[in-house]
Amino acid sequence: MRQSYLFTSESVSEGHPDKVSDQISDAIVDMMLAKDPEARVACETLTATQRVVLAGEIRCKGVYEKGREEWKHNDYWAPGAKEEIEQIARMTVKEIGYEQDGFHWETLTFENHLHGQSAHIAQGVDSSGNKDEGAGDQGIMFGFACDETPDLMPATLDYSHKILHQMATDRKNGTAPFLEPDSKSQVTLRYEKGKPVECTAVVVSTQHAPGYDEGEKEAELHSYVKGVVRNILPDGFITDNTVWHINPTGSFEIGGPDGDAGLTGRKIIVDTYGGASPHGGGAFSGKDPTKVDRSAAYITRYLAKNIVAAGLATKCTIQLAYAIGVSRPLSLYVDTHGTGTVSDDKIEDAIRSIAKLGDLTPRGIRTHLGLNKPIYRQSAAYGHFGRSAEGDAFPWERTDLVDDLKAALA
Repeated sequence: MRQSYLFTSESVSEGHPDKVSDQISDAIVDMMLAKDPEARVACETLTATQRVVLAGEIRCKGVYEKGREEWKHNDYWAPGAKEEIEQIARMTVKEIGYEQDGFHWETLTFENHLHGQSAHIAQGVDSSGNKDEGAGDQGIMFGFACDETPDLMPATLDYSHKILHQMATDRKNGTAPFLEPDSKSQVTLRYEKGKPVECTAVVVSTQHAPGYDEGEKEAELHSYVKGVVRNILPDGFITDNTVWHINPTGSFEIGGPDGDAGLTGRKIIVDTYGGASPHGGGAFSGKDPTKVDRSAAYITRYLAKNIVAAGLATKCTIQLAYAIGVSRPLSLYVDTHGTGTVSDDKIEDAIRSIAKLGDLTPRGIRTHLGLNKPIYRQSAAYGHFGRSAEGDAFPWERTDLVDDLKAALA
């Protein structure tokens, strides 16, 4: 493991066009899980200038109950379901804050191309007879945790998220009325002996009201951003050597889906660990929790976080692999990067021995974490990990497996 180096992570705000798409897709997932906890949803969203387009496969009681072989028949939609979906999409855009000529929640054009789930996918995923529910797709999923922050997240990403989240809060409560919804951040930290000690560079690009690209108004925006960053980063991290890039291209009045098209699932590194961990390639948003792209990524984060919280390592990466239609994972891999207090293979054995994890099958994961609930819209901006587990929200961030891991290794 390198001890001295620079590392960088980025984040994007809820108003970034890709994140607008993620939030709409996850709002649709929440709507369907609220009606039917066993709903099947694969909802992709395209956002562009004055346009939102949905496409994908669904099966949900009270919304759309037929399979793909019958999807052309519009009468398989429950009364009012299509109108409800459109209203949810528009309200999501409104809550983000888009009321601009190029993207306005009330006047944008909306298209819904969702249809019934493929019967050939359903036969592999659904349980029947002696067959347990299978994984919704093949793939590899990674989870990660480290002790760089109280949230057990990579510091570069944690700070990048928090900068934009604070800016969005200030935009909405009127503290910074000159901000518009679209923004990006990037934080570079210097590491010594494997620990972050100094911020060497900050990049913040934010959409703004007219006139905030020159003179006193530009200075006000720059001063505001620097104040937010200084409040987020630990004392001493900002030094005279810190390089600042605030709206480095100049004017940023045209933004969001009007400035660039957005698609669900294009910010998977922002969603996870900011490049500090491998990624299996699958996106989360728009998918119900039978899709292991989502649920297995959540359980691997949960496991990695509990391993670090238990003091078994200061850094941990976990991989799971699945085959479509097969319930149990094909492999479990633990890597504590030389920081473990016990061997990695013993941690793997301990995980396998904990009955409450349900052998890490899709249903076992969903049951243990309580994933069949409308909890996903709030995860679709500012990262799926490093968040507060309160009530039903972010259950994969709990550290309630610590005692079980310690007991299994005793």
